[in-house]
Amino acid sequence: MTQDEQVLEIRKLSQKYAYNSIEMHTGIAKKAGFSGTDHKYLGFFLQKGKLTPGELAELTGLTTGSVTALIDRFEKKSLVHREHDSVDRRKVFIVPKREKIMALMKPFYQTFQDETEKLIASFTSEERKTIKAYLTKALQLTDDTLGKLK
Repeated sequence: MTQDEQVLEIRKLSQKYAYNSIEMHTGIAKKAGFSGTDHKYLGFFLQKGKLTPGELAELTGLTTGSVTALIDRFEKKSLVHREHDSVDRRKVFIVPKREKIMALMKPFYQTFQDETEKLIASFTSEERKTIKAYLTKALQLTDDTLGKLK
């Protein structure tokens, strides 16, 4: 197989992984009682902690009205709460209830997470370094592309 054929094969596998990941997360979201996007937006809170509605709008690309509706849905499920800034009462933070979110999502992810860890451990140290390098560079590429889209 030529280098070009190998590159194409890996690129196609990467695309397939991305598409399968979207399908898997959408399925998990439905099982957990969310739309696929709402479920992923919860992930922003888990990664970043408390956010202002403006920061959430920036991350998601949603309008302020859509962000308000999203926060209302999460708050209704007791997954986040609004907290006023102690200095500027006009400023509001959306604070995730991390333990509740994790308890809700863990049953859907635990087996996948365990199996992923086993899969990663099955590679040699050198192979893991290569995988890490690829993923790090691929993430930088997606970050750069996202930056150009904003």
